[in-house]
This record gives sequence, structure tokens and C-alpha cells, in this order.
Amino acid sequence: MARSVPVRAAAMALVTGVLVTGLSACGASADDDTHPDHRSFALHGRTLTVDSDDSALEVVATDSARADTVQVTRWFQGSVVVGGDPTVHWSFKDDRLVLRVHCSGFIADCAARHRIEVPRGVTVRVDDADGSVRAHGFRDPLSIVTSDGAVRVTDSSGPLDLRSHDGAVRADVSSRRVKAGSGDGSVHVTLSGAPDLVDASSKDGAVTVDLPKGAYRVSAGSDDGGVSVSVPRDDSSAHRVSAHSADGKVTVRTAK
Repeated sequence: MARSVPVRAAAMALVTGVLVTGLSACGASADDDTHPDHRSFALHGRTLTVDSDDSALEVVATDSARADTVQVTRWFQGSVVVGGDPTVHWSFKDDRLVLRVHCSGFIADCAARHRIEVPRGVTVRVDDADGSVRAHGFRDPLSIVTSDGAVRVTDSSGPLDLRSHDGAVRADVSSRRVKAGSGDGSVHVTLSGAPDLVDASSKDGAVTVDLPKGAYRVSAGSDDGGVSVSVPRDDSSAHRVSAHSADGKVTVRTAK
């Protein structure tokens, strides 16, 4: 039994050392990558699908000199104390951009960010399993779904379909058709022009719709929260607004 004491002490020292090393590596930030990778992918059609896992995304519509090329910039920082080295991977096939981060082991700490530049005239569909998504500059249809992360869209006029299973959704746009929903998070839609249709909803979070001056056909309700509609109502209006929450306040108002 006496000889087990130094063995235990050594084991404890090893574990402590590993933990200290791991803790010192915590808090990885993709912004610390001062030498990001860059790739260009040839786009053959007019629809781009982005399939991402464990990465923050910025998707931008640009007036590119090459209307058939998608430009991708990647920032990555990562460490694993015990386990395989972290890796990042990208591939492009049939106009589908796949972004993957592999970071597993004892005290794994990784962060990735991608900026995706898309030529105008291309419809974009984003499916991000874990990470926030920002997008701007879109005149064409844009669809974003994230399982765990916030969604923010600005400076866009094309049709939008935005969903987060766990995260806030916000759109500051001039789009005429907007569908925005969250399973667990607030939804805020601000429009600079009168829409044909807005459908904003949340299962657990506040819903706010800011509209230009005018009259609207409004449907608003909350199962557990207050409802405030201050825009003029007109059941014959061509501008339809639906705002609902299962658990949260609902506000439909004139934008300031």
C-alpha cells in the first residue's frame, strides 16, 4: 500500500498538468488567425448550397468580376490536449460547398469562421449545424437554417427564409417577402419598404416587426405574453403581416 502513494501522486500531477495546459488553451478565436486560407470554386448553376458544421459564417452577395466563381476565406484556430490534431476541410461538388471542422479529444478548443462571397444573380441556401450566420447584399432568394446560432441579415431585397432552432433571428432589409422563425430565441424584422408578406414566429422568445407607415392586414398573437399592434389595420390590405409567439411578447409597430 505504501508504494501506491507516489504512484497516485504522479498520476495526480499528470492530470493536473494536463488540465492546466488545457485551461491555458481555452477560448480559441478564429480572429487570431492572421494568415487565413483562401479558395475559389467554379459555380456551374445559379443556386449555391452551403453545408457547414461548427463554423461562424458570413455570406456576401458581390458584384464579382467573375459571375461563375464563389470565393471562400477561412480563419481557424484550434488545439486538442489529448487526441488527434484538429483539422478543417472544404469541398465543392455539384454547386454544394461543404465546410467541416474536426476537433475532438480531451479538452478540445477550436474556432472557425468562413466568409463566402457569392456573385449576384445566385440563389443561396445555407444549412449550418452549429454557428452563427450573417448575410448581406442579397437581391436574390436567400434561405438560412442553423441548428444552434444566431441569424442576421442586412442590406437585402430578395425573398428571405430564415430559421434558427436555438438562436435569435434578425433582419433589417427591404425584402417584400420575409419568413423568420426561431425555436428558442427572439425574432426581429425591420423593413424599409412595405412588404407583400411577413411571417415572424418564435416558440420561446419575443417577436417584433417594424414596418413603414401604412395600413396592414395583421395577424398577431401570443400563447404566453403581451400583444401590441400599433400600425393601422386594414383587412383588405395587400400587405400581410403575421407575428406569433408561443412564449414571448409580440409587437407590430411603425418603424421610427
